[in-house]
Amino acid sequence: MNGRRSLRSRLTLLVAAAVALAIAVCAVLCWFVVRAELLRQVERSLEGRPQGIEWIGPYCPGGPRGAGIPRGPEGPGEGPGRRPQPRLPPIQLLYADGARCVAGSTPVRVTPGDLALTHGPPGRQAFRNGVTDAGEEVRVMTRNVRPGVAIMESRSLEEVRATLATLAWILAGVTALGVLGAASAGLLVSRTALRPVGRLTEAVEYVARTEDLDTRIPVEGTDEIARLGVSFNAMTTALAGSRERQRRLIADAGHELRTPLTSLRTNIDLLLRSENAGRPLDAAPKRRLLANLKAQFEEMSTLVGDLLQLSRSEDEHEPHVEVAFHDAVEAAVRRARLRAPDTSIEVELSPWYLRGDQAALERAVVNLLDNAVKFSADRREPVVVRLRDGELTVRDHGPGIPGEELPYVFDRFWRSSSARSMPGSGLGLAIVAKAVRDAGGEVILENAAGGGTLARVHLPGSPTRAPVTPGT
Repeated sequence: MNGRRSLRSRLTLLVAAAVALAIAVCAVLCWFVVRAELLRQVERSLEGRPQGIEWIGPYCPGGPRGAGIPRGPEGPGEGPGRRPQPRLPPIQLLYADGARCVAGSTPVRVTPGDLALTHGPPGRQAFRNGVTDAGEEVRVMTRNVRPGVAIMESRSLEEVRATLATLAWILAGVTALGVLGAASAGLLVSRTALRPVGRLTEAVEYVARTEDLDTRIPVEGTDEIARLGVSFNAMTTALAGSRERQRRLIADAGHELRTPLTSLRTNIDLLLRSENAGRPLDAAPKRRLLANLKAQFEEMSTLVGDLLQLSRSEDEHEPHVEVAFHDAVEAAVRRARLRAPDTSIEVELSPWYLRGDQAALERAVVNLLDNAVKFSADRREPVVVRLRDGELTVRDHGPGIPGEELPYVFDRFWRSSSARSMPGSGLGLAIVAKAVRDAGGEVILENAAGGGTLARVHLPGSPTRAPVTPGT
Protein backbone atom coordinates (compact mmCIF):
# COMPACT_ATOMS: atom_id res chain seq x y z
CA MET A 1 0.00 0.00 0.00
CA ASN A 2 3.04 2.23 -0.55
CA GLY A 3 3.48 2.73 3.19
CA ARG A 4 -0.01 4.16 3.68
CA ARG A 5 -2.56 2.72 6.04
CA SER A 6 -5.97 1.78 4.73
CA LEU A 7 -9.01 3.75 5.83
CA ARG A 8 -10.21 0.75 7.83
CA SER A 9 -6.95 0.43 9.78
CA ARG A 10 -6.84 4.17 10.42
CA LEU A 11 -10.41 4.18 11.68
CA THR A 12 -9.68 1.15 13.89
CA LEU A 13 -6.58 2.84 15.28
CA LEU A 14 -8.48 6.08 15.86
CA VAL A 15 -11.32 4.37 17.74
CA ALA A 16 -8.89 2.28 19.80
CA ALA A 17 -6.78 5.31 20.66
CA ALA A 18 -9.82 7.38 21.64
CA VAL A 19 -11.27 4.65 23.87
CA ALA A 20 -7.86 3.84 25.36
CA LEU A 21 -7.26 7.50 26.15
CA ALA A 22 -10.68 7.77 27.79
CA ILE A 23 -10.02 4.66 29.90
CA ALA A 24 -6.57 5.89 30.86
CA VAL A 25 -7.90 9.29 31.89
CA CYS A 26 -10.66 7.67 33.95
CA ALA A 27 -8.12 5.34 35.59
CA VAL A 28 -5.82 8.21 36.52
CA LEU A 29 -8.73 10.27 37.86
CA CYS A 30 -9.93 7.24 39.84
CA TRP A 31 -6.47 6.79 41.35
CA PHE A 32 -6.30 10.42 42.45
CA VAL A 33 -9.85 10.35 43.83
CA VAL A 34 -9.09 7.22 45.89
CA ARG A 35 -5.83 8.74 47.09
CA ALA A 36 -7.57 11.90 48.21
CA GLU A 37 -10.27 9.88 49.98
CA LEU A 38 -7.71 7.73 51.81
CA LEU A 39 -5.85 10.82 52.96
CA ARG A 40 -9.12 12.33 54.18
CA GLN A 41 -9.80 9.15 56.15
CA VAL A 42 -6.36 9.42 57.75
CA GLU A 43 -7.04 13.05 58.58
CA ARG A 44 -10.42 12.17 60.11
CA SER A 45 -8.76 9.49 62.23
CA LEU A 46 -6.23 12.07 63.44
CA GLU A 47 -8.97 14.58 64.22
CA GLY A 48 -10.94 11.92 66.10
CA ARG A 49 -8.19 11.18 68.62
CA PRO A 50 -8.28 12.64 72.13
CA GLN A 51 -6.38 15.85 72.64
CA GLY A 52 -2.76 14.85 72.42
CA ILE A 53 -1.86 17.27 75.20
CA GLU A 54 -3.74 14.99 77.62
CA TRP A 55 -1.40 12.14 76.65
CA ILE A 56 1.87 13.98 76.52
CA GLY A 57 1.27 16.72 79.08
CA PRO A 58 2.41 14.71 82.13
CA TYR A 59 5.67 13.89 80.34
CA CYS A 60 6.54 17.40 79.27
CA PRO A 61 6.20 19.47 82.42
CA GLY A 62 7.27 23.04 82.19
CA GLY A 63 7.43 23.16 78.45
CA PRO A 64 10.69 22.84 76.53
CA ARG A 65 12.66 21.49 79.47
CA GLY A 66 10.74 18.22 79.24
CA ALA A 67 12.01 17.50 75.79
CA GLY A 68 14.69 15.17 77.03
CA ILE A 69 12.46 12.58 78.71
CA PRO A 70 14.09 9.19 78.22
CA ARG A 71 12.26 6.67 76.06
CA GLY A 72 12.56 2.95 76.41
CA PRO A 73 11.23 0.19 74.21
CA GLU A 74 7.78 0.53 75.74
CA GLY A 75 7.54 4.27 75.52
CA PRO A 76 8.68 7.31 77.55
CA GLY A 77 8.81 7.15 81.31
CA GLU A 78 9.54 3.43 81.52
CA GLY A 79 12.62 1.73 82.93
CA PRO A 80 13.93 -0.12 85.99
CA GLY A 81 12.05 0.78 89.17
CA ARG A 82 9.34 2.79 87.30
CA ARG A 83 5.66 2.04 87.00
CA PRO A 84 4.71 0.85 83.47
CA GLN A 85 2.98 3.52 81.40
CA PRO A 86 0.49 3.09 78.57
CA ARG A 87 1.82 3.07 74.98
CA LEU A 88 1.66 6.61 73.55
CA PRO A 89 0.58 7.42 69.98
CA PRO A 90 3.03 9.11 67.55
CA ILE A 91 2.82 12.57 69.09
CA GLN A 92 5.08 15.48 69.99
CA LEU A 93 4.82 18.99 71.36
CA LEU A 94 6.38 21.80 69.37
CA TYR A 95 7.34 25.09 71.02
CA ALA A 96 7.74 28.47 69.43
CA ASP A 97 11.52 28.39 69.88
CA GLY A 98 11.72 25.13 67.88
CA ALA A 99 12.11 22.76 70.83
CA ARG A 100 9.96 19.65 70.83
CA CYS A 101 8.85 17.08 73.38
CA VAL A 102 8.44 13.66 71.76
CA ALA A 103 6.35 10.75 73.01
CA GLY A 104 5.37 7.53 71.26
CA SER A 105 7.24 6.55 68.15
CA THR A 106 9.97 8.24 66.12
CA PRO A 107 9.88 12.07 66.07
CA VAL A 108 8.51 13.85 62.99
CA ARG A 109 10.68 16.41 61.26
CA VAL A 110 9.53 19.98 61.84
CA THR A 111 8.95 22.39 58.90
CA PRO A 112 8.72 26.20 58.91
CA GLY A 113 4.97 25.84 58.42
CA ASP A 114 4.72 23.93 61.69
CA LEU A 115 6.63 26.66 63.53
CA ALA A 116 4.36 29.30 62.04
CA LEU A 117 1.35 27.56 63.58
CA THR A 118 2.83 27.98 67.08
CA HIS A 119 2.43 31.74 66.65
CA GLY A 120 -1.14 31.50 65.42
CA PRO A 121 -4.41 31.58 67.33
CA PRO A 122 -5.33 28.52 69.43
CA GLY A 123 -7.37 25.87 67.57
CA ARG A 124 -5.77 26.49 64.18
CA GLN A 125 -4.56 23.32 62.49
CA ALA A 126 -3.06 22.07 59.22
CA PHE A 127 -2.38 18.73 57.49
CA ARG A 128 0.64 17.72 55.47
CA ASN A 129 2.71 14.76 54.39
CA GLY A 130 5.84 14.44 56.47
CA VAL A 131 8.81 12.25 57.23
CA THR A 132 10.01 10.90 60.56
CA ASP A 133 13.63 11.05 61.61
CA ALA A 134 13.79 7.38 60.56
CA GLY A 135 12.64 8.23 57.03
CA GLU A 136 9.10 6.84 57.31
CA GLU A 137 6.37 8.72 55.40
CA VAL A 138 3.52 9.90 57.64
CA ARG A 139 0.47 12.12 57.51
CA VAL A 140 0.93 14.94 60.01
CA MET A 141 -1.69 17.10 61.75
CA THR A 142 -0.25 20.18 63.48
CA ARG A 143 -2.66 22.02 65.85
CA ASN A 144 -2.07 25.10 68.03
CA VAL A 145 -3.18 24.20 71.56
CA ARG A 146 -2.13 27.38 73.34
CA PRO A 147 0.00 30.43 72.53
CA GLY A 148 3.54 29.31 71.68
CA VAL A 149 2.72 25.59 71.80
CA ALA A 150 1.50 23.26 69.01
CA ILE A 151 0.90 19.55 69.08
CA MET A 152 1.94 17.34 66.16
CA GLU A 153 0.19 14.00 65.68
CA SER A 154 1.00 11.65 62.80
CA ARG A 155 -0.02 8.40 61.23
CA SER A 156 1.98 6.13 58.95
CA LEU A 157 1.10 6.17 55.24
CA GLU A 158 2.46 2.70 54.63
CA GLU A 159 -1.02 1.15 54.34
CA VAL A 160 -2.18 3.99 52.13
CA ARG A 161 0.84 3.55 49.82
CA ALA A 162 0.27 -0.20 49.64
CA THR A 163 -3.40 0.30 48.85
CA LEU A 164 -2.62 2.85 46.13
CA ALA A 165 0.04 0.59 44.59
CA THR A 166 -2.44 -2.29 44.44
CA LEU A 167 -5.07 0.02 42.93
CA ALA A 168 -2.55 1.25 40.35
CA TRP A 169 -1.84 -2.31 39.19
CA ILE A 170 -5.55 -3.07 39.02
CA LEU A 171 -6.25 0.07 37.00
CA ALA A 172 -3.31 -0.68 34.69
CA GLY A 173 -4.76 -4.13 34.02
CA VAL A 174 -8.20 -2.65 33.39
CA THR A 175 -6.67 -0.10 31.01
CA ALA A 176 -4.82 -2.84 29.11
CA LEU A 177 -8.00 -4.88 28.78
CA GLY A 178 -9.84 -1.73 27.74
CA VAL A 179 -7.29 -1.07 24.99
CA LEU A 180 -7.73 -4.59 23.65
CA GLY A 181 -11.50 -4.24 23.82
CA ALA A 182 -11.31 -0.83 22.16
CA ALA A 183 -9.20 -2.24 19.33
CA SER A 184 -11.72 -5.03 18.79
CA ALA A 185 -14.62 -2.59 18.92
CA GLY A 186 -12.80 -0.24 16.54
CA LEU A 187 -12.25 -3.06 14.06
CA LEU A 188 -15.92 -4.04 14.27
CA VAL A 189 -17.06 -0.44 13.91
CA SER A 190 -14.77 0.19 10.95
CA ARG A 191 -15.94 -2.94 9.16
CA THR A 192 -19.59 -2.07 9.72
CA ALA A 193 -19.25 1.62 8.91
CA LEU A 194 -17.08 1.13 5.83
CA ARG A 195 -19.08 -1.70 4.28
CA PRO A 196 -21.18 0.78 2.19
CA VAL A 197 -17.98 2.60 1.24
CA GLY A 198 -16.56 -0.72 0.09
CA ARG A 199 -19.59 -1.31 -2.12
CA LEU A 200 -19.23 2.19 -3.52
CA THR A 201 -15.53 1.61 -4.18
CA GLU A 202 -16.29 -1.63 -6.02
CA ALA A 203 -18.92 0.16 -8.10
CA VAL A 204 -16.51 2.97 -9.00
CA GLU A 205 -13.79 0.49 -9.93
CA TYR A 206 -16.29 -1.47 -12.04
CA VAL A 207 -17.35 1.70 -13.88
CA ALA A 208 -13.70 2.69 -14.43
CA ARG A 209 -12.94 -0.79 -15.77
CA THR A 210 -16.01 -1.36 -17.96
CA GLU A 211 -17.26 2.22 -18.60
CA ASP A 212 -20.75 0.93 -17.81
CA LEU A 213 -22.52 4.10 -16.68
CA ASP A 214 -25.77 2.24 -16.03
CA THR A 215 -24.29 0.86 -12.80
CA ARG A 216 -26.25 1.71 -9.66
CA ILE A 217 -25.56 0.99 -6.02
CA PRO A 218 -28.34 0.26 -3.52
CA VAL A 219 -29.08 3.09 -1.10
CA GLU A 220 -30.27 2.39 2.43
CA GLY A 221 -31.10 5.02 5.04
CA THR A 222 -30.52 8.76 4.99
CA ASP A 223 -27.06 9.12 6.53
CA GLU A 224 -23.94 10.54 4.88
CA ILE A 225 -23.05 7.20 3.27
CA ALA A 226 -26.54 6.97 1.78
CA ARG A 227 -26.22 10.53 0.48
CA LEU A 228 -22.87 9.59 -1.07
CA GLY A 229 -24.56 6.65 -2.79
CA VAL A 230 -27.34 8.90 -4.07
CA SER A 231 -24.74 11.37 -5.37
CA PHE A 232 -22.84 8.56 -7.11
CA ASN A 233 -26.01 7.31 -8.79
CA ALA A 234 -26.88 10.87 -9.84
CA MET A 235 -23.36 11.33 -11.20
CA THR A 236 -23.47 8.15 -13.29
CA THR A 237 -26.94 9.12 -14.56
CA ALA A 238 -25.64 12.55 -15.58
CA LEU A 239 -22.58 11.03 -17.24
CA ALA A 240 -24.72 8.50 -19.08
CA GLY A 241 -27.00 11.29 -20.29
CA SER A 242 -24.00 13.37 -21.35
CA ARG A 243 -22.51 10.45 -23.27
CA GLU A 244 -25.86 9.76 -24.92
CA ARG A 245 -26.17 13.41 -25.95
CA GLN A 246 -22.64 13.29 -27.30
CA ARG A 247 -23.41 10.18 -29.34
CA ARG A 248 -26.60 11.75 -30.62
CA LEU A 249 -24.74 14.95 -31.52
CA ILE A 250 -22.11 13.01 -33.44
CA ALA A 251 -24.74 10.92 -35.21
CA ASP A 252 -26.87 13.95 -36.07
CA ALA A 253 -23.85 15.96 -37.17
CA GLY A 254 -22.73 13.08 -39.38
CA HIS A 255 -26.20 12.86 -40.88
CA GLU A 256 -26.41 16.61 -41.50
CA LEU A 257 -22.92 16.75 -42.98
CA ARG A 258 -23.56 13.78 -45.24
CA THR A 259 -26.15 15.63 -47.36
CA PRO A 260 -24.05 18.70 -48.34
CA LEU A 261 -20.94 16.54 -48.75
CA THR A 262 -22.79 14.19 -51.10
CA SER A 263 -24.17 17.12 -53.09
CA LEU A 264 -20.74 18.75 -53.25
CA ARG A 265 -19.11 15.54 -54.43
CA THR A 266 -21.81 14.99 -57.07
CA ASN A 267 -21.53 18.51 -58.48
CA ILE A 268 -17.73 18.44 -58.47
CA ASP A 269 -17.71 15.02 -60.16
CA LEU A 270 -20.09 16.36 -62.82
CA LEU A 271 -17.87 19.36 -63.41
CA LEU A 272 -14.72 17.21 -63.62
CA ARG A 273 -16.28 14.64 -65.97
CA SER A 274 -17.45 17.32 -68.34
CA GLU A 275 -13.98 18.85 -68.42
CA ASN A 276 -12.21 15.49 -68.76
CA ALA A 277 -14.57 14.31 -71.48
CA GLY A 278 -13.85 17.42 -73.59
CA ARG A 279 -17.46 18.50 -73.40
CA PRO A 280 -17.40 21.48 -71.05
CA LEU A 281 -20.68 22.80 -69.73
CA ASP A 282 -22.25 25.86 -71.25
CA ALA A 283 -21.70 29.12 -69.45
CA ALA A 284 -25.19 29.36 -67.89
CA PRO A 285 -25.33 25.78 -66.47
CA LYS A 286 -21.75 26.15 -65.27
CA ARG A 287 -22.57 29.37 -63.43
CA ARG A 288 -25.58 27.67 -61.81
CA LEU A 289 -23.40 24.72 -60.82
CA LEU A 290 -20.73 26.98 -59.33
CA ALA A 291 -23.38 29.02 -57.50
CA ASN A 292 -24.81 25.78 -56.10
CA LEU A 293 -21.33 24.72 -54.97
CA LYS A 294 -20.82 28.04 -53.24
CA ALA A 295 -24.17 27.78 -51.47
CA GLN A 296 -23.34 24.26 -50.29
CA PHE A 297 -19.95 25.39 -49.01
CA GLU A 298 -21.63 28.24 -47.13
CA GLU A 299 -24.15 25.79 -45.66
CA MET A 300 -21.34 23.53 -44.53
CA SER A 301 -19.42 26.46 -43.05
CA THR A 302 -22.52 27.55 -41.15
CA LEU A 303 -23.13 24.01 -39.91
CA VAL A 304 -19.51 23.59 -38.76
CA GLY A 305 -19.63 26.97 -37.02
CA ASP A 306 -22.86 26.02 -35.27
CA LEU A 307 -21.36 22.73 -34.13
CA LEU A 308 -18.29 24.49 -32.74
CA GLN A 309 -20.52 27.00 -30.96
CA LEU A 310 -22.59 24.26 -29.33
CA SER A 311 -19.57 22.10 -28.45
CA ARG A 312 -18.09 24.78 -26.18
CA SER A 313 -18.66 24.08 -22.49
CA GLU A 314 -20.49 26.42 -20.19
CA ASP A 315 -17.19 27.86 -18.87
CA GLU A 316 -15.69 28.55 -22.30
CA HIS A 317 -17.82 31.52 -23.29
CA GLU A 318 -16.29 34.93 -23.78
CA PRO A 319 -15.90 37.11 -20.66
CA HIS A 320 -19.13 38.90 -19.88
CA VAL A 321 -19.10 42.66 -20.33
CA GLU A 322 -21.81 45.27 -20.25
CA VAL A 323 -23.84 44.98 -23.45
CA ALA A 324 -26.27 47.49 -24.91
CA PHE A 325 -28.76 44.83 -25.94
CA HIS A 326 -30.85 47.23 -28.02
CA ASP A 327 -27.76 47.97 -30.15
CA ALA A 328 -27.15 44.22 -30.59
CA VAL A 329 -30.77 43.74 -31.70
CA GLU A 330 -30.49 46.65 -34.13
CA ALA A 331 -27.30 45.17 -35.65
CA ALA A 332 -29.01 41.78 -36.01
CA VAL A 333 -31.96 43.42 -37.77
CA ARG A 334 -29.61 45.07 -40.25
CA ARG A 335 -28.01 41.71 -41.04
CA ALA A 336 -31.43 40.08 -41.43
CA ARG A 337 -32.57 42.80 -43.84
CA LEU A 338 -29.50 42.23 -46.00
CA ARG A 339 -30.27 38.49 -46.14
CA ALA A 340 -33.98 38.97 -46.88
CA PRO A 341 -34.47 42.33 -48.60
CA ASP A 342 -38.02 41.43 -49.71
CA THR A 343 -39.26 40.85 -46.13
CA SER A 344 -40.46 43.78 -44.04
CA ILE A 345 -39.15 43.93 -40.47
CA GLU A 346 -40.94 46.23 -38.07
CA VAL A 347 -38.72 47.29 -35.15
CA GLU A 348 -39.50 48.96 -31.81
CA LEU A 349 -36.62 49.10 -29.33
CA SER A 350 -36.14 50.61 -25.90
CA PRO A 351 -32.76 50.79 -24.12
CA TRP A 352 -31.67 47.74 -22.15
CA TYR A 353 -28.24 47.04 -20.68
CA LEU A 354 -27.01 43.71 -19.39
CA ARG A 355 -23.85 41.67 -18.83
CA GLY A 356 -23.12 39.00 -21.41
CA ASP A 357 -21.36 38.07 -24.65
CA GLN A 358 -22.43 40.60 -27.26
CA ALA A 359 -21.43 38.46 -30.26
CA ALA A 360 -23.35 35.43 -28.95
CA LEU A 361 -26.45 37.50 -28.15
CA GLU A 362 -26.37 39.17 -31.55
CA ARG A 363 -26.09 35.79 -33.27
CA ALA A 364 -29.01 34.49 -31.19
CA VAL A 365 -31.20 37.39 -32.37
CA VAL A 366 -30.07 36.80 -35.98
CA ASN A 367 -31.12 33.16 -35.72
CA LEU A 368 -34.55 34.16 -34.39
CA LEU A 369 -34.96 36.63 -37.27
CA ASP A 370 -33.79 34.06 -39.85
CA ASN A 371 -36.41 31.61 -38.59
CA ALA A 372 -39.10 34.28 -38.64
CA VAL A 373 -38.16 35.31 -42.19
CA LYS A 374 -37.94 31.68 -43.36
CA PHE A 375 -41.45 30.83 -42.14
CA SER A 376 -43.17 34.07 -43.13
CA ALA A 377 -45.60 32.74 -45.73
CA ASP A 378 -47.06 36.13 -46.54
CA ARG A 379 -44.24 38.54 -47.39
CA ARG A 380 -46.70 41.41 -47.06
CA GLU A 381 -46.97 40.86 -43.32
CA PRO A 382 -43.93 42.21 -41.48
CA VAL A 383 -41.79 40.43 -38.93
CA VAL A 384 -42.35 42.36 -35.71
CA VAL A 385 -39.39 42.89 -33.35
CA ARG A 386 -39.95 44.62 -29.99
CA LEU A 387 -37.71 45.17 -26.97
CA ARG A 388 -39.46 46.41 -23.85
CA ASP A 389 -38.30 46.16 -20.21
CA GLY A 390 -35.72 43.50 -21.01
CA GLU A 391 -38.09 41.27 -22.99
CA LEU A 392 -37.42 40.79 -26.69
CA THR A 393 -40.27 39.45 -28.83
CA VAL A 394 -39.97 38.30 -32.45
CA ARG A 395 -43.29 37.59 -34.19
CA ASP A 396 -43.84 36.15 -37.66
CA HIS A 397 -47.05 35.36 -39.56
CA GLY A 398 -46.13 31.89 -40.77
CA PRO A 399 -47.91 28.56 -40.28
CA GLY A 400 -46.87 28.20 -36.65
CA ILE A 401 -45.66 25.03 -34.90
CA PRO A 402 -47.87 22.08 -33.89
CA GLY A 403 -48.44 22.09 -30.16
CA GLU A 404 -46.97 18.61 -29.66
CA GLU A 405 -43.69 19.75 -31.24
CA LEU A 406 -43.17 22.91 -29.14
CA PRO A 407 -41.26 21.10 -26.31
CA TYR A 408 -38.58 20.03 -28.79
CA VAL A 409 -37.89 23.26 -30.66
CA PHE A 410 -34.66 23.99 -28.75
CA ASP A 411 -33.21 20.49 -29.14
CA ARG A 412 -30.12 20.10 -31.32
CA PHE A 413 -30.81 19.06 -34.92
CA TRP A 414 -34.55 19.03 -34.31
CA ARG A 415 -36.68 20.38 -37.15
CA SER A 416 -40.39 20.62 -37.50
CA SER A 417 -42.06 18.28 -39.95
CA SER A 418 -43.04 21.30 -42.04
CA ALA A 419 -39.42 22.57 -42.17
CA ARG A 420 -37.53 19.45 -43.17
CA SER A 421 -37.70 20.34 -46.85
CA MET A 422 -36.19 23.78 -46.14
CA PRO A 423 -32.48 24.54 -45.80
CA GLY A 424 -31.03 24.51 -42.31
CA SER A 425 -29.45 22.17 -39.80
CA GLY A 426 -31.81 22.46 -36.84
CA LEU A 427 -29.14 24.09 -34.67
CA GLY A 428 -30.27 27.72 -34.81
CA LEU A 429 -32.72 27.61 -31.88
CA ALA A 430 -30.33 25.44 -29.83
CA ILE A 431 -27.71 28.19 -30.22
CA VAL A 432 -30.33 30.77 -29.17
CA ALA A 433 -31.14 28.79 -26.02
CA LYS A 434 -27.45 28.42 -25.09
CA ALA A 435 -26.63 32.12 -25.62
CA VAL A 436 -29.64 33.26 -23.57
CA ARG A 437 -28.88 30.73 -20.82
CA ASP A 438 -25.27 31.91 -20.63
CA ALA A 439 -26.53 35.46 -20.08
CA GLY A 440 -28.81 34.33 -17.25
CA GLY A 441 -32.06 34.66 -19.18
CA GLU A 442 -34.76 32.41 -20.63
CA VAL A 443 -36.35 31.96 -24.05
CA ILE A 444 -39.81 30.67 -24.94
CA LEU A 445 -41.28 29.85 -28.35
CA GLU A 446 -45.06 29.72 -28.70
CA ASN A 447 -47.80 30.05 -31.28
CA ALA A 448 -49.00 33.62 -31.64
CA ALA A 449 -52.65 34.62 -31.53
CA GLY A 450 -53.86 35.01 -35.09
CA GLY A 451 -51.24 32.70 -36.58
CA GLY A 452 -47.50 32.51 -36.74
CA THR A 453 -44.98 32.01 -33.94
CA LEU A 454 -43.86 34.30 -31.15
CA ALA A 455 -40.40 34.05 -29.57
CA ARG A 456 -39.94 35.63 -26.13
CA VAL A 457 -36.47 36.31 -24.74
CA HIS A 458 -36.19 37.69 -21.22
CA LEU A 459 -32.77 38.88 -20.05
CA PRO A 460 -31.91 40.39 -16.64
CA GLY A 461 -30.55 43.90 -16.80
CA SER A 462 -31.43 47.56 -16.49
CA PRO A 463 -32.72 50.34 -18.77
CA THR A 464 -29.76 52.49 -17.74
CA ARG A 465 -26.07 51.88 -18.01
CA ALA A 466 -24.36 50.72 -14.81
CA PRO A 467 -22.24 53.39 -13.10
CA VAL A 468 -18.52 53.16 -13.78
CA THR A 469 -16.46 52.32 -10.68
CA PRO A 470 -13.19 54.29 -10.47
CA GLY A 471 -10.17 52.13 -11.23
CA THR A 472 -12.09 49.61 -13.37
